[in-house]
Amino acid sequence: MNMAFRRILLTLVSAGVVVGAQAGGVTDKEVVLGSHLDLSGPAASAMAPLRNGMQMRIDEANEAGGIHGRKLRLIVEDNAGQPQQAARVAQKLINKDEIFAFINSFGSGTNLAAIKPAVEAGVVYFAPWGASIAFQSAAKSPLVFTTVSNYHTTTATGVSWAIKTWGVKKIGLVYQEGPYGDLLKMGMKQALDAYGLQLAAEAGFKPGDIDLSSQIAKMKQAGVDMILVGAVVREAIAAMAEVKKLGWTDVKVMTALPGRNPTVADLGKETVEGLYGIGGWRLAYYDTAPPAAKKWMESYRARFNIEATDVAFNGYSYTDWFVKGLQAAGKDLTSDKLVKALQATPQEDSSTYGKQTFKNNHIDPELVEIDQIKGGRWVPVTKPMTGLVK
Repeated sequence: MNMAFRRILLTLVSAGVVVGAQAGGVTDKEVVLGSHLDLSGPAASAMAPLRNGMQMRIDEANEAGGIHGRKLRLIVEDNAGQPQQAARVAQKLINKDEIFAFINSFGSGTNLAAIKPAVEAGVVYFAPWGASIAFQSAAKSPLVFTTVSNYHTTTATGVSWAIKTWGVKKIGLVYQEGPYGDLLKMGMKQALDAYGLQLAAEAGFKPGDIDLSSQIAKMKQAGVDMILVGAVVREAIAAMAEVKKLGWTDVKVMTALPGRNPTVADLGKETVEGLYGIGGWRLAYYDTAPPAAKKWMESYRARFNIEATDVAFNGYSYTDWFVKGLQAAGKDLTSDKLVKALQATPQEDSSTYGKQTFKNNHIDPELVEIDQIKGGRWVPVTKPMTGLVK
């Protein structure tokens, strides 16, 4: 399918017109899917589990005979964590490989670079990993489905819970500079405004910085009783290391989404004991996992000869959601039919906090829980919740 026809298709989809023509990337025998991941950049270590999770669900579908008789084929390209590279590989997947849809592509900046050419070509863009509100704002297209809870709303939920539960009054923010940090500030303001409070101190850091001594010192000088850390792995560990180096025992430290992940506990060990985190998906440890999650972990181990991670489970879960949408769209597959099917398809499994669906093509409800690292693993402190806690 050429670019001109794809653009006509997108116009019809946006107008709510049912399109009967078969979409690009769809033949009688297969549906071609694409994804761009950070295979050689700063997040490369997490990409193998994500890719495995996707491929596992696709293999299961193919082993069961495919979707309406069509096998699924996944093409993965390396975006290297660079927006320019992401734009190039997206064009390759769209124009050369003629994929039907993108699934589980990784990175905020990289997805922003790829979404526009995708929707202009009439390609469905499902479950990009990163700042969902930025993706929805940039594309404004029914072809984009976001499954990552928004950073600002989840921050507002977590911080408002902390204010109500702990009675904290002076809150500091240590954040990675850029769009991610801006979203955390937005969520922090929502929570503080709800309780008539002001931010006591803030300090930014550049992506990749692991010396946060000056930032934590600024928090200490301001006398905050809680610090929200907007980081992922190394920076979250570095922040806790500085807090403990100072012997600062009367401050609560919480990491924002997506910093609550098992790698922080695994790498940080005793350094991160006591750290709180805002979680957007359920974590499962094999020895305490419910039967369904344990069965999935065993299947993953059998296929890849390694233990499953939450990233693998999320990659699998989002791909499963997409596959259910393909099934519901019917044999006469078009982008328009898939969009309508996905909008009506719920998802609930061992990685989710409950049943979720799409509202304006974004995951709903945005459920989060507060966890704390105890004994080297994240332990739930709250039940799943959503919205401001008052």
